[in-house]
Amino acid sequence: MPTFRAPRGTRDLLPADRAPFTRLERIARDLALRYGYHEMETPLFEQGAVFERGIGEATDVVEKELFRVAPSRGEERERWALRPEATAGICRAYVEHGMQTWPQPVRLTLTGPMFRYDRPQAGRYRQFWQWDVEAIGDPGPAVDAELVVLGARFYREAGLDDVEVLLNSIGDATCRPAYVAELAAYFRRHEAALPDVERARLATSPLRLLDSKEPAMAALVAAAPKITDRLCEACAAHFAAVRDHLDALGIPYRIEPALVRGLDYYTRTAFEFYRHGAEGQQQALGGGGRYDGLVELLGGKPTPGIGFALGLDRVVLALEAAGADAAPVGTPIAVVVGADPADTAGRLAVATRLRDAGLAVGADLSARRLGRQLEAAVRDGARFAVILGDELGDGAVQLRDLDAAAQKLVLVDDLVALLRRKSAG
Repeated sequence: MPTFRAPRGTRDLLPADRAPFTRLERIARDLALRYGYHEMETPLFEQGAVFERGIGEATDVVEKELFRVAPSRGEERERWALRPEATAGICRAYVEHGMQTWPQPVRLTLTGPMFRYDRPQAGRYRQFWQWDVEAIGDPGPAVDAELVVLGARFYREAGLDDVEVLLNSIGDATCRPAYVAELAAYFRRHEAALPDVERARLATSPLRLLDSKEPAMAALVAAAPKITDRLCEACAAHFAAVRDHLDALGIPYRIEPALVRGLDYYTRTAFEFYRHGAEGQQQALGGGGRYDGLVELLGGKPTPGIGFALGLDRVVLALEAAGADAAPVGTPIAVVVGADPADTAGRLAVATRLRDAGLAVGADLSARRLGRQLEAAVRDGARFAVILGDELGDGAVQLRDLDAAAQKLVLVDDLVALLRRKSAG
């Protein structure tokens, strides 16, 4: 018989592996609700052009990592791709469903798997999870600061207290072209010292050289012209206002002039989150920025927007590296067992009644002896065993505390209230 395995670059999340993701997703959804962002879903795959426009054909994500899908049976002309991020698909949906007529800004959030056909590495998978938040229709700067605060709060509530905010402004169509021309001229003067990949980028997207991870580029990038010194009056005022909002809220940040976005529709605010001391090592936990030209590029009217994407896989790894306690796998408050191995219907009936009351309860539906049922309840992590015996005819059961190895007679009618108190305690 053949042996089947998960595709290279993917992995199965077994219950103990999935639990930390479930915890992070709950934190994200709770925060999104508190901040007024509404959950939505986009397809796992889109027309490839959505990402080519929405991310940029000259980016690594599209050039090397876009996970393309070959349609079949009558749709050969379509060019599909699995989503590598959520912003482009959300903006496509914003245009397609006429959200520009809704009250602005439209605040949207999405949590789920993304895909990149990247060479698998430690901590980098072809299927990975992100929390994405978008505010479309507000030019800022207050909403820019709100998103930075929201991202920082997520990391704190997740248990990472050493996350640092890196902040920059990348200007707009008024001031950035002159800066890009100046930057390109600077790097051309040093072209002989550029690695081959950066020399190729110089011709297509000089800004991307500032984000280079090549060690040989560090000194050149440090000495390069800084866009924050060349912002137009409007962009400088916007950036100052973002900082004023963060200062007023007591959110620490560090201005990082090399933090850029290489495409024209990205404007003004850009930010990333790193664990302290880990920047420059492809260890960004997440990031975001303003994309005031993207909705128009995808067929809508000119519309401002800003968002972020936070990598849940990287947060899980960072929590493990920090020695944080793993999220507990969901366990039942009780398991219903029985002295009569054959009375599975009775056990299921009592368990169903408890479940109807909202309690997390297991039911041992095996035909094994009571001792084995109790052993299994302990392995499942249950705090109590509800034991069905002769007392059931009088409307009672034995409730055993599995930690204390003590038990008492309890009326079935009182069982819900008692277990609910124990669960809350």
